[in-house]
Amino acid sequence: MKFTEEHNEIRRTMAQVIEKEINPYVEQWEEEGIFPAHDLFKKLGNLGLLGVAKPVSYGGLGLDYSYEALVAEELGAIHCGSIPMAIGVQTNMATPALARYGSDELRKEFLTPAIAGDQVASIAVSEPGAGSDVASIKTEARKDGDDYVINGSKMWITNSTQADFLCVLANTSDDARHINKSLIIVPTNTPGVEVSPRLNKLGMRSSDTAQIFFDDVRVPQRFRIGAEGQGFTMQMQQFQEERLFCVASILKTLDLCVSETADYCYERKAFGKPLLDNQYLHYRLAELQTETEIVRAALYQAVEQYVEGEDVTKLASMLKLKTGRLAREVTDGCLQFWGGMGYMWDNKVSRFYRDSRLMSIGGGADEVMLGIICKYLGLLPGQKRG
Repeated sequence: MKFTEEHNEIRRTMAQVIEKEINPYVEQWEEEGIFPAHDLFKKLGNLGLLGVAKPVSYGGLGLDYSYEALVAEELGAIHCGSIPMAIGVQTNMATPALARYGSDELRKEFLTPAIAGDQVASIAVSEPGAGSDVASIKTEARKDGDDYVINGSKMWITNSTQADFLCVLANTSDDARHINKSLIIVPTNTPGVEVSPRLNKLGMRSSDTAQIFFDDVRVPQRFRIGAEGQGFTMQMQQFQEERLFCVASILKTLDLCVSETADYCYERKAFGKPLLDNQYLHYRLAELQTETEIVRAALYQAVEQYVEGEDVTKLASMLKLKTGRLAREVTDGCLQFWGGMGYMWDNKVSRFYRDSRLMSIGGGADEVMLGIICKYLGLLPGQKRG
């Protein structure tokens, strides 16, 4: 991609927010197990950073997705994975379908405040028995007059304890499982919505993640996004942006892992010389940085294709698979070079090691990515080739 001055300016704006409003507080938020989403999102909203690629008529900047991708890439400079993930839920997971298919009334009511940072959004798809297998969800939304009555539960929901509304995937008919689902906006103050205490996670410590229960939750049918029965298709489209965002938002984290490890190994002496002087070590860091740059180049290719309106499901799936595995390789390899210091809880590389492990699980596990890739390549059992 060829970046314009406008691209560079939005990148600089995000970098300044990270330097002044986020990184100085990461340690505190990680310790507390939560960050002030409403306060931070309002600051981002005031700068237009929550609606970069959203329509101008609802408060967005109306730019193409290449600008969104650069904002996501800059988020990787945050000293934890929790905040980039929370922002990504707001911009690339809970609102793309709303922006694309929601009625004008629905977008004014929910998309506009989400872009402004006045409301926190969350995507509620996964369930205790249906994570990557989205088609197997059990939550139901049955019609009752002009309303839907929703029953079920959702699991591992990011932003959930602070969210003002949820974008919920639910079964709205008894049709086949790929055409019986709808996306429905559910305000969290609706009677019958209950949020569990925050889940105690291995990583992403300052991200508030919880289980959500729906007990006869009644919302008007006008809160449905687009046509009934199209929820699965819409969610698959949202996954394209989600996966591109996930890849973009971890690249600078991997850069930081390598550079901080190099700095440490330059200062750390062993057997009378800097650790960095060992050929294996500096060669290995060079390899890891090379792998990261290759992923960055492929990401830019995918974003360019997406901006041109192409289906990037295959490439986005390949990128997510590769980046999830690379994140494990980079953080594990760098942590090893820190020795005992790498095993300390408050070491940044240690945190990246814990946080980045989610990359191969959330938003579709590695194995699901492989299934998608095989489908596009015609490799699955029963598929005809040629």
